[in-house]
Amino acid sequence: MKAIVLCAGYATRLGKLTENTPKPLLKVQGKALIDLLIENLEEIEDIDEIVIVSNAKFYRNFLDWAESLKSTKKITILNDGSTNNDNRLGAIGDIKFAINKRNIKDDIMVLAGDNWFDFKLKTFYDIYKSNGNSNMILGSKTDDLSILRSHGVAILDENNKVLSMEEKPQNPKGNFAVGPFYIYNKNSVKLIDKYLKAGNSKDAPGNLPSWLCKQTDVYAWNVYPAHRIDIGTVEVYENIDNIIRSLKFIDRNI
Repeated sequence: MKAIVLCAGYATRLGKLTENTPKPLLKVQGKALIDLLIENLEEIEDIDEIVIVSNAKFYRNFLDWAESLKSTKKITILNDGSTNNDNRLGAIGDIKFAINKRNIKDDIMVLAGDNWFDFKLKTFYDIYKSNGNSNMILGSKTDDLSILRSHGVAILDENNKVLSMEEKPQNPKGNFAVGPFYIYNKNSVKLIDKYLKAGNSKDAPGNLPSWLCKQTDVYAWNVYPAHRIDIGTVEVYENIDNIIRSLKFIDRNI
């Protein structure tokens, strides 16, 4: 399995915080957000390479970070060539870019590099294996409309199979909010070309499983009561320690 970590965003809402530093390298409790991710991925033996997709603006930042990184995994940092929000490839475009550049033919785990979370990716992987290598998403249930409107929202059956999914719906049909963590088996990786050739969106990563669940099996892991925080504003970052201590934000994008 290969891990693809999406780090090519510009996080413009964070202003000066991310003017010269990519969001995944912001520190929370003394540790960069991406370091938390790498530590989690270290626990998954079958992952033999971690591919980090950066943009041109922050490519050097990630190269400098990697120089002092201690990891048992092969770390590959790619520059997708984008320089701003207007010419970015989009999350699914970056997934395809990484697959092409590294000639990936294995299963992949796709992750956003800018989230704080307290669940184990090893558990996510173990559920994937125990479920016969069926594609996996993760998330949790919420009745907060603002959260549902800013996430993918999936409808699940009694076995947590995804019946349908919609990315950032204005009128959600369900209450299972999906976070930016996905596992795709190698057969489904081959379908990404079909997805893109059909003219589907290259942007938000949740658009891919929304389409894929109509082509093949996709299952969900309900991570509750674990927590995830996407640091979307300066205020949240400045108060992140208190937020983590309170653990009130369940799979919340704020």
